[in-house]
Amino acid sequence: MTFQIEALPYDAFAPLFALDDMALADAGARRMTVDHKPGFPCRVSLQDAEVGETVILVNHTHLDLGSPYDARHAVFVRQDAPQAAPVAGEVPEVLHHRLLSLRAFDAGGMMIAADVVEGAEVAARLDAMFGATDVSFIDIHNAKPGCFAARARRV
Repeated sequence: MTFQIEALPYDAFAPLFALDDMALADAGARRMTVDHKPGFPCRVSLQDAEVGETVILVNHTHLDLGSPYDARHAVFVRQDAPQAAPVAGEVPEVLHHRLLSLRAFDAGGMMIAADVVEGAEVAARLDAMFGATDVSFIDIHNAKPGCFAARARRV
């Protein structure tokens, strides 16, 4: 079974970088300067931001299918982040060194399986979870802290 990890689109976040800090706060977001690496994983580039870079921390709705599991969580986005496009079956480096929570959902947004794995084991676990034909997608979260990381789809 092959999976495809998807990054979030930068266009959804680009307008935030033009806002001042007060407007960002009103939008529930915060501008930050990266002061250590790793620690600020960008959901658009699927890379850890470099020390000195500007990121926006914002609450992002990543599951909105009208199910009890609809969810939103904090994500970091780097300013002018290049759009990541991992090849099928590839796990971006940003996920390799983190403890990850995998949550498998059916097409209706109902969670049907979940697991916690070390990043080095995520590819094998994604393949195994997609072995169940009713799994439509798998949301990947950092287990510590539990921010949304990316979505994997069946290819």
